[in-house]
Amino acid sequence: MGKIYVLYGEERYLIEQEKEKIVRAETTEEEREFNYSTFNLEDTPVEEVVADAETLPFLGDRKLIVAENPVFLLAKPPKSEVEHDINRLLTYINDPAPYTTLVLIAPYEKVDERKKVMKELKKKAEVKSFSAIREWNMEEWVDKLAVELNLDLASGVKELVIQSAGTNLMVMRSELEKLGLYAENNYISTDIAEELLSSSLDTSGLKLVDAVINKDLGKAVSTYKELLRMNEEPIALIALLASQFRMIAQVKILKQKGYTENHMKNYIKAHPYVLKLAGQREKKFTQEKLDHILLTLARTDEYMKTGQMEKELAFEMMLYDIIAEHNRGALTP
Repeated sequence: MGKIYVLYGEERYLIEQEKEKIVRAETTEEEREFNYSTFNLEDTPVEEVVADAETLPFLGDRKLIVAENPVFLLAKPPKSEVEHDINRLLTYINDPAPYTTLVLIAPYEKVDERKKVMKELKKKAEVKSFSAIREWNMEEWVDKLAVELNLDLASGVKELVIQSAGTNLMVMRSELEKLGLYAENNYISTDIAEELLSSSLDTSGLKLVDAVINKDLGKAVSTYKELLRMNEEPIALIALLASQFRMIAQVKILKQKGYTENHMKNYIKAHPYVLKLAGQREKKFTQEKLDHILLTLARTDEYMKTGQMEKELAFEMMLYDIIAEHNRGALTP
């Protein structure tokens, strides 16, 4: 019997790990040489994927197909010239080719479970979700990845890695692998980390937040473009900015109520370093202006997800809008 997998969520690193697990389990190295196909459903009709899935494997018994960005699983797919024959996919879901493993990768926060195609996939396929990691899980993930890479981190290195990678596990692992190349007896000193991570800090998600807070439009746009080159999704970056500004707003409210940073840890489940940064940043904003920023981010997120505006343009306009107001003093106490 043929197999179908649906991997969805914002955490690309975990999705990639699961995909590789499936690849190794379902096909041999020889079969992958001739019978491993990949498609991008943003520019390829799903019926072409189905046609490939139904074609017999070449020089092997099994074949594997990975189809990314199934936009038809979204509640409001972005506008596209590609039309998908969903009925063709529904037919295949109910009678998959016995020699094919089909993997659908949906790098979205949510899929529309009300749609018939998603209901059928939940019945007939193996559906797994991979949510983005949260700020309070970052330290745990650094520890886990360091163990996987057999690295011993000096005190303070963990915070530097977190500041560099933010909540992006792909970047986090890449940074640790880079540190490992320079490790002596697998030990990473603070000096080595500071030297090697300094260039990455300028292109991290947290540096994008810093650029916005510091009213530096040029830095914000260049950092954003660098993150795009690192394959960061504009929607994911909106979520990162929103999470940071929400935390700043939370810290501000708790400070006004007389809470100390120590007491805040019981209410805001975040890494101490991130909490400390939020405490420094909140002084630059009134609560009203933080609400304004969060509303602007939410509106931009909606524009992107509903296809009302091209993602990269929407993000740059959002940066301009927030920073231009900030420079006019509208967002400062």
